[in-house]
Amino acid sequence: MKKILVVDDEASMRLGLKDNLEFENYEVDLAEDGEKGLIKIRENSYDLIILDVMMPRLSGFDLCKTIRAESIETPVIFLTAKGEELDKVLGLEFGADDYVTKPFSLRELLARVKAILRRNTTIGQSSDTVKIGKLNFDFASFSVFENEEPVNMSYKEFEIIHHLWNNKNKTVSRDELLKNVWGENIYTTSRTVDNFILRLRQKIESDPNKPQLIISIHGVGYKLITN
Repeated sequence: MKKILVVDDEASMRLGLKDNLEFENYEVDLAEDGEKGLIKIRENSYDLIILDVMMPRLSGFDLCKTIRAESIETPVIFLTAKGEELDKVLGLEFGADDYVTKPFSLRELLARVKAILRRNTTIGQSSDTVKIGKLNFDFASFSVFENEEPVNMSYKEFEIIHHLWNNKNKTVSRDELLKNVWGENIYTTSRTVDNFILRLRQKIESDPNKPQLIISIHGVGYKLITN
């Protein structure tokens, strides 16, 4: 059973989401603010975090930044206030996988939850393991290893490297990555792509400051160099 953490300071929102997610056969844990959410994330393993942006003590943005800095790559769906487009842009750049605007359709949220949790069967069809830099990727099982030790990698990072691998030694534009990884999300920008590429380089490259595998093609995008 997939386990989801809901972090929201509105009791009615927390309990409502809990009831509906449990009806869909998910195990649900709750936290009433960012600090308590951070404690739960550090002490437990979750398959997904649903995270409100505006919370007391520790905002959703700060919580997301903190867990990503600690290499916790659990997928995050942000709940943002209506019309706050900057929140959506920042949320994606801070490492969130998706967002839903309040007030939202429950059907829409559940669809996004299912899409993210279904990722193991949608990333790839082959169980072959490929080596990229110092890491080994199994695209079918959504797993990454370094010297047989599992490596934390977010859903979006995995999608990006998978797309680059499918187009290895070819230039892939930022627009192509945006379309294939984020779809028609109007709030993503080329800066979002650049931030995710930076995080990928830190995990794959021997020297992220002098990339040899994911190289920049000035004014266009990126190329994954393989032998």
